[in-house]
Amino acid sequence: MSNVERDPVSTSCTRGPEATEPALHRVEILTPRDVPLGGPRSMSVRRTLPQRARSFVGAWCFADHYGPDDVARRGGMDLPPHPHTGLQTVTWLFDGEVEHRDSLGSHAYVRPGELNLMTGGRGICHSEVSTARTTVLRGVQLWVALPNEHREAERDFQRYVPSPTHKDGAEIRVFLGSLLQAVSPVHTFTPLLGAELILEPGASLTLGVDATFEHGLLVDEGDIELNGTALSPAQLGFLRPGTGSLTLRNTSPARARAVLLGGPPFEEEIVMWWNFIGRSHDDIVRARRDWEEQSERFGAVEGYAGERLPAPELPNATLAPRRNPPSS
Repeated sequence: MSNVERDPVSTSCTRGPEATEPALHRVEILTPRDVPLGGPRSMSVRRTLPQRARSFVGAWCFADHYGPDDVARRGGMDLPPHPHTGLQTVTWLFDGEVEHRDSLGSHAYVRPGELNLMTGGRGICHSEVSTARTTVLRGVQLWVALPNEHREAERDFQRYVPSPTHKDGAEIRVFLGSLLQAVSPVHTFTPLLGAELILEPGASLTLGVDATFEHGLLVDEGDIELNGTALSPAQLGFLRPGTGSLTLRNTSPARARAVLLGGPPFEEEIVMWWNFIGRSHDDIVRARRDWEEQSERFGAVEGYAGERLPAPELPNATLAPRRNPPSS
């Protein structure tokens, strides 16, 4: 998914200072902001990452949560060809179907329970359009920052359909990394965890996790307690490294659903603007120029009925660093 804000926020992301001992086990609650994707009938998303309170969960650096969106009323998703650099995109749907095309030549239909991961290292472009079969659209779009040594990786597109694992009234689909006995074969450039969790009413689930990871639980529907902290739909509960188990409890009268993200702290500073990730202001300037000049760096999407998405204007200032605030 593209960031189509007309005035995208420039973000230089770093880990920020180390936590004090009490903060290690405290669940930080991140609340998203609403971002329209353009046009009077367009869908809007709830953006949880990045924000002032936190830039990363491991190498996860961008999280959009959308739906349930009534396609008949809103018009669904129609994102023209747009570029990416320095990242991997992860698309995970709960409802609906999206047609994906990219400059690698990939043509795929994204459906619930199916991972689609695209690598745009040096440069790639793609389009995303909800299909005519879709009446309700709901899901998450996530970005993973590539480490410096791989930030110009070749274009790639991977698909994977994880089998569900069941435990204590929960259904778990691990699409990246490993959890319980489930292991995803999908290649990433840093260790990651990505899983969908569906909890029946009243279910309580304890998961053993890697204590060296940061973890974030993004709630889609229902009310979930994470290690005793209540989370509502669209909120993300964040835990620093040092926690070896997560206990989730569905306090709703109906089922609850969430996405669990994790990874070791990302040690590098990145500059993120629009759909580009770089290491400096100049990296972003070059990427924007190459896209506007229709450079071969990004290739072209075949089969999309429409024009590609132009880049917004850069701000009249150097893209400046922004750090996570200290933990209290």
